[in-house]
Amino acid sequence: MIDLKFPDGSVRQFDAGVTGRDVAAAISKSLEKKALLIKLDGQLLDLDRPLDGGGAIEIVTREAPEALDTIRHDTAHILAEAVQELFPGTQVTIGPNVEDGFYYDFARDEPFSLDDLATIEKRMKEIVDRDEKITREVWDRQEAIKHFRDIGEAYKAEIIESIPGAEPITVYRQGSWKDLCRGPHLPSTRHIGKAFKLTKLAGAYWRGDQNNAQLQRIYGTAWASEADLEAYLKRVEEAEKRDHRRIGRAMDLFHMQEEGKGMVFWHEKGLTLWRTIESYIRRRLDAAGYVEVRTPQVLDRVFWERSGHWEKYRPNMFVCETEEGEELSLKPMNCPGHIQIFNVGQRSYRELPLRMAEFGSCHRYEPSGSLHGLMRVRAFTQDDGHIFCREDQIESETTRFIELASSIHADFGLERDHIALATRPEIRAGTDEFWDKAEAQMLSAARAAGVEPKIAEGDGAFYAPKLDFILKDAIGRQWACGTIQLDYVLPERLDADYVGEDGQKHRPVMLHRAICGSLERFIGVLIENYAGAFPLWLSPVQAVVATITSDADDYAHKAAAAFKKAGLRVETDLRNEKVGYKIREHSLAKVPVIAVVGRREAEEGKVALRRLGSDAQTVVTLDEAIALLTAEARAPDQVRAAAE
Repeated sequence: MIDLKFPDGSVRQFDAGVTGRDVAAAISKSLEKKALLIKLDGQLLDLDRPLDGGGAIEIVTREAPEALDTIRHDTAHILAEAVQELFPGTQVTIGPNVEDGFYYDFARDEPFSLDDLATIEKRMKEIVDRDEKITREVWDRQEAIKHFRDIGEAYKAEIIESIPGAEPITVYRQGSWKDLCRGPHLPSTRHIGKAFKLTKLAGAYWRGDQNNAQLQRIYGTAWASEADLEAYLKRVEEAEKRDHRRIGRAMDLFHMQEEGKGMVFWHEKGLTLWRTIESYIRRRLDAAGYVEVRTPQVLDRVFWERSGHWEKYRPNMFVCETEEGEELSLKPMNCPGHIQIFNVGQRSYRELPLRMAEFGSCHRYEPSGSLHGLMRVRAFTQDDGHIFCREDQIESETTRFIELASSIHADFGLERDHIALATRPEIRAGTDEFWDKAEAQMLSAARAAGVEPKIAEGDGAFYAPKLDFILKDAIGRQWACGTIQLDYVLPERLDADYVGEDGQKHRPVMLHRAICGSLERFIGVLIENYAGAFPLWLSPVQAVVATITSDADDYAHKAAAAFKKAGLRVETDLRNEKVGYKIREHSLAKVPVIAVVGRREAEEGKVALRRLGSDAQTVVTLDEAIALLTAEARAPDQVRAAAE
């Protein structure tokens, strides 16, 4: 007999070998009908898998998040089965889940077309209707390798050969089709449902190595219900409208080109937006007690070896050699340079915490296939900062940073979804005792700031845990913007110290922190959050003075000059075009205010203000317009300062 403990705390005995389906049926027939999987001591298992031991059990139904992950993985298997039925000779490789969906990589000589996706989708739905039973089998390793090689599945055989010897080789049958897989899976294809859609094609290299064979990747999305699928597709459609690359072109903010992969060409308006953000952050950092520094772009290999980055980060570094035999690298991060500034002279405990900030320009090699507009680049600037402090100051400084970062994110109109505590990765520096201590320190600091972080297992930096800020934009998407990371390792490697109250030398603790992260990426997030329609304080062009007739040209120049003198970013539009055409054009460029002037406005010293997205206009005097817009154009921190 085995003991099974249920979520309500009750414990019941069952015969060894009982299945999850049997357990669900013992509770109620209705639960048996809804059951898809079970969770035993936190591990997901197939509903019909015999249980050899007891533990805490949960019956997983369609509404559970774990069910959605399995639905997506099962849909990937149905995709693979459909492809092999429709295109005999195609080899299947791997098909994992990704955010909001799944993909499967295929080895096939002839390329798939977009037209093929509809055909494959149709066959997938037929497989769902077949209600093919899905069963788990454990195979002998050598027999499995031979079987897959014999049926022409060389990639599957290679995967089996790479599985550690202690792991069982499990194969799932889906009707007459089968695939190597750890599982778990739903009981049959009927349970997957038809709330799925194939979304795009892409190329991929076997095992992600460009030296290996190129495969064809089919992406898809799958959901627990048709309503969820439809809602997702609407979100995707809205996201496409908000694509920062398209809006960036329409607003003349920036461009990128093949000769500078992953590098941004900032146009005048884009740089204006950049400088507005930078100036705001600089004011907030000044008020928070930071000192601003600047460190070199290029440093010798020896320095990066001392910091440990050459060993762990070399493939992502841009390296060059001089005629004098020096081997140099563009900096991929700013932290080692900040320690060099800290190390100049003798530091005292009285100087701590020392909050050091830099708008640091960094370069990292990213594969060209992973580059994506402003979101993934090779050259970027961080609103970087490092806090050198004593160990007893970790909690207060982390709490202080959480409050500062939360305020700044709110000022930019981004809502915090949660803060994630990223814990020890598999490959890491330091002992388990160190990680226990460091993780407890970060958790305590977050709680002191009134935040209960979500645990992100294994996502910490190799040297220490971190707190990551996960923000939510206007259409509910999540973005990781901002982080604080606890580091005992780098100060040790680069020999940083201070003289303590006891007169002895001590190592400082280093808190790596960024609020926006990469300014390029942050601007991309802001563009998509606002769909280019920035609040007045952020807008690169805050107003356009547009004339109705040429009679008002002189007055338009006068009005624009008055706006500019008041500190507003203003352009004029004196073209010989109808004012309706001008309004439409500037609306597409997301200009928040259009000040329309004609002969009457010129005679009366007035302007007609029209707001983006509104057909209404308000006629006010020029002085009233200046007062109204200058008040509205103040950054949030300036508004608060004026109110104090």
